[in-house]
This record gives sequence, structure tokens and C-alpha cells, in this order.
Amino acid sequence: MKAGVASPNGVTVADVEQPKPKPTDILVKIKAIALNRADLGSARGDISHGSSAGRPIGSEFSGEVVEAGKEVHDFKVGDRVMCHSTGSHAEYALSDHGRAMKIPDGMSYETAATLPIGLNTLHQALVTAGRMKAGEAVMVQGASSGVGIIGLQIAKLMGAKFVVGTATNAERRGRLKEFGADLAVNTNDADWPEQVLKATDGKGVNLTVDMLSGPVVSQTMACTALLGRIVNIGRLAGMKAEFDFDLHARKRIDYIGVTFRTRTIEEVRDILVKMRKDLWGDVAAGRIKVPIDKTFPLSEAKAGHEHMRANKHFGKILLIP
Repeated sequence: MKAGVASPNGVTVADVEQPKPKPTDILVKIKAIALNRADLGSARGDISHGSSAGRPIGSEFSGEVVEAGKEVHDFKVGDRVMCHSTGSHAEYALSDHGRAMKIPDGMSYETAATLPIGLNTLHQALVTAGRMKAGEAVMVQGASSGVGIIGLQIAKLMGAKFVVGTATNAERRGRLKEFGADLAVNTNDADWPEQVLKATDGKGVNLTVDMLSGPVVSQTMACTALLGRIVNIGRLAGMKAEFDFDLHARKRIDYIGVTFRTRTIEEVRDILVKMRKDLWGDVAAGRIKVPIDKTFPLSEAKAGHEHMRANKHFGKILLIP
């Protein structure tokens, strides 16, 4: 089969062996692939992103089940599914049955491919790790990404009274209110924490989903409320920075790190179960949606990656096998 694999020069399309399902797996003929920021690291064979040279990369896709392992009872051949699983840059990929979801009736494969990672990651960050309560003020940083856009909508659906989204591009920032942001700020503005504090009557936000970190971390704490929580799911602004420990202590902030890379399959299955309990009715009704920025054929995977690297997209970039 054709697949986008890791190489020292980034993603390249090659012929690889079609995977074979283990007893708990489903084999999916892929219809649409969604790109994520982590794919850029995986494309270079970055082991920290679960990749190595010559292996298919990617982690989010939709398609049709063509084979099910003998221990799989909740999916059958012909089911339409969306999955948060590895090896998605390909014509076929495997998913543990507990990491797959049936696509609601009427939803396209393209739409379905935009949802799994955002739903699982942001529900876990906001509700489970972040302990979000109805009536709180919530901030989603990097909110113009597909994951960020889903985060804004989950926050609103779960009862946030005020939602802040951040984006450095003016055009993308202007669209955040379409997806639930009450305030959109630019973290390149020196006074952006003051903007957040002013909008929250000086109290700050109760919960932030931090996809930036790096030099922004102390500014994020500055506009966090007393006893607030910051859940770090990404480090787009940098891996390291000065950290104001006194500010952190004075506000008694919980700074929480999360990733899927060190979770067991049982933990990931549990995350999906909890998300479905809270959000599946909204997903099926189309109340959670992500705009598709641009679509590329799988054979042009490198162009898709370069489009993401340019950081000019709003929503999701797709590859189509």
C-alpha cells in the first residue's frame, strides 16, 4: 500500500506492507486523514513522537472497517469509523477497537476525520484533568487550530460562562467567535494578560488549556484566577522558559501536564468512554464542527505538511488517499 513515511527530510510517500490486525484491532480502509502538529515531528522520525524512519506516520483518520480481530465485538466489516490511532498517513491503518468510534449517520468521512483527537484531547484536558465546572471562565490557547476550535466549543457546551481564545493571526483571531469565543486575544500583544483580566472583572480565568507554554507561561499565570488550573497539552511557543514560581505559589495554581504518549491503551479507552458520555449527542447533532482549511491527495503529503508548517491554516488540513 502507499503510505506517508518518516524520513530525515520529512514525510515521503513509499510502498509499505499493509498492516495486519491483532485480536483487539480493526483494519480500516482510509477515506480521509487529518494532519496534526505532532505529525511534523513524526515525519522526521522523531522517536519522542512515536515514529522512526520508514514507518507510516499520523494519528487521526476516518474510513471503512475491512477486517476485525477475533476479540472485537463492537465493530464489523463495512462500519464507517473515525479513529485516533497511529499510522494514519496511508491507504490502510489499524486501530484498537477502543480508540475507534462509529461515524454518525449523515456525517461525511472528511468531517469525521477532523474530530477524534480534538474530542479526546480537549475533553480530557478540560473536564477530566482540568476539572472544569459550569459557570467558570476558560481560556484556550492556540485556538485557531483544529484542536483549539473543538476546545472552544466543548467549553461552551460544558457550561463555561466566558471563553477566551488566543491566536496571533488577525484574520484567524477574528473567526474565533464563530466557534464560541467571547474574547479573542493576540499573545504577541504585550498587554494581552491585562485584556483577559479586564474582561473577567480582574479575576482571571479559572482554567486554561495551554498549547503554547514556553515564554508565555508566566503571562498565562498572570491572567489565571486564584486556585486556577492550567493544563499543558502543547508547547508551540517553546519547550523551556523562565517560570515565575512565586506567582505560581501566590495564586495556588495547579499546572498539569498531559500527553497521550505515555498512556496505556486502557487509559486511552477510558478517555474515549468519558468523552462519549458527555459529548456524543452534540457530535451526532453536528454541534461540534471544525472547518476544513485545505485538502491534499496523499501523494502530496509533503505539501500538506509544508502548509501546516507555514502556520497559516484555520481548522484542519486533510490528506485523501
